[in-house]
Amino acid sequence: MLKGTFPIEKFEVLETPFYYYDMALLKETLEVIKAESGKYGYHVHYAVKANANPRILETIAAQGLGADCVSGGEVQAALDAGFPADKVVFAGVGKADWEINLGLDRDIFCFNVESLAELEVINELAAAKGKVARIALRINPEVDAHTHAKITTGLKENKFGINLSLLGKVLDTMQSMNSVRLIGIHTHIGSQITDMSAFRNLAIRMNEIQEELESKGLQVENLNFGGGLGIDYYHPNHLPIPAFDNYFAVFKKLLKLRPGQQVHFEPGRSVVAQCGSLISRVLYVKEGEVKKFAILDAGFTELIRPAMYDAYHRIENISSDEETDIYDVVGPICESSDVFGKDVELNKVHRGDFIALRSAGAYGEVMASQYNCRKLPKAYYSDLL
Repeated sequence: MLKGTFPIEKFEVLETPFYYYDMALLKETLEVIKAESGKYGYHVHYAVKANANPRILETIAAQGLGADCVSGGEVQAALDAGFPADKVVFAGVGKADWEINLGLDRDIFCFNVESLAELEVINELAAAKGKVARIALRINPEVDAHTHAKITTGLKENKFGINLSLLGKVLDTMQSMNSVRLIGIHTHIGSQITDMSAFRNLAIRMNEIQEELESKGLQVENLNFGGGLGIDYYHPNHLPIPAFDNYFAVFKKLLKLRPGQQVHFEPGRSVVAQCGSLISRVLYVKEGEVKKFAILDAGFTELIRPAMYDAYHRIENISSDEETDIYDVVGPICESSDVFGKDVELNKVHRGDFIALRSAGAYGEVMASQYNCRKLPKAYYSDLL
C-alpha cells in the first residue's frame, strides 16, 4: 500500500477517523505464513488480541489458522468467526470461571495455564463437568526479548507464566489431579521482537526445559513458542511482510524435537499490523511561536499506542504533494499525551487533508475507547469500497 495508492476519492464521502484495511496485503501475508510454517509442519494460531475485527478474523480463519485467545470474549469471537474449537488455545493470567467453563463446554484445544492456583481451578471446574481439560504450562523461560518494558513478558518479575524455579512444585502437585492432562509447554517472551537472537535463546532454553521434564519422567506432545515477531514501523511501504522465513527457520535449526512432537506459534502483530491504517482529517493547522501543529480529528481514543508506549507510526499526508514542512501531529483529546508524533516531516498540511497513520492494523481498532464521549471508529476494507 504505497503512498498515493489510497482511494482518496472514495474516502471523501466517509466520516473520519476510520480504519482502512488492505485486504490483499492481509491475504498475501497469510499465504507467506502458511508457506513458511508449512515447510516444517508448524501450527500457527493467530493472536486475536492484536485485532478482533470480525471481518479480519473471518479472513484469517478461512486461511486455516488457529486462534490464540486471552479472554472468554475472544474465545467466543474466534468461534463465531469460524475458527474450529480444536485449533483454539486460551491463555491469560486471570481466567474467570465462566471463561474456563466456556472453553470446557466448547472443547477447545488447550488452556495455557499460568499459575498453580489457576491449574487447581481448571481441575475443579473440569471435574464438575466430568471432563478432562487439556493444558499446557506457560513457563517463564527467563529470556530477555530486548523490547519495550511494557511488552516484555518472559522474565521472572513479569506477571505472566510459571517461573522455572517453581515448575517442579507445579508438576508434583499436578500428579494428584485427575481432570487435567498435560499436553504441552507454552512460552511467550514479549512483543515487537526484531532481534532473532532472542528467539535463538528461546529455542535453546526450551531444549533445557525438555531435559528437565524428562528427568522427571515427563514428555509433552506440544511446544508452543507464543508470538512476538516484530514489524518495520519505519518502512511499511518497502517491508510490508515480516521475515517469517527467518523466524521459523530459527526454531527448525535449533530445536531438539522428540518423535511426534508438534510445534505451535501465536503471531498477532506480524499478521495484521501492516494491512491497517488509521485515516484522519486535519481539523486545524495551528501556528505556534516555536511549533506548527497539525491537529487531527483522530486522537489516542482511536490509536493509543503512541501515548501508551511512546510508539512510532509512520505518518503520511496522502492529500498533498507540496514541499515538506515540520509539524507536531496531535489529536483533539483533552490530554497532553494525545500526540502522534513530534517534529514530523509532512507534505504541507492544510485543513481537510487526509492523514494516514500507518502500520495500525495491530493494537489499533481493538484498543479504541470512548473517552471524551467519542464514537468508536468504523472500519472499511479495500475490496469493499
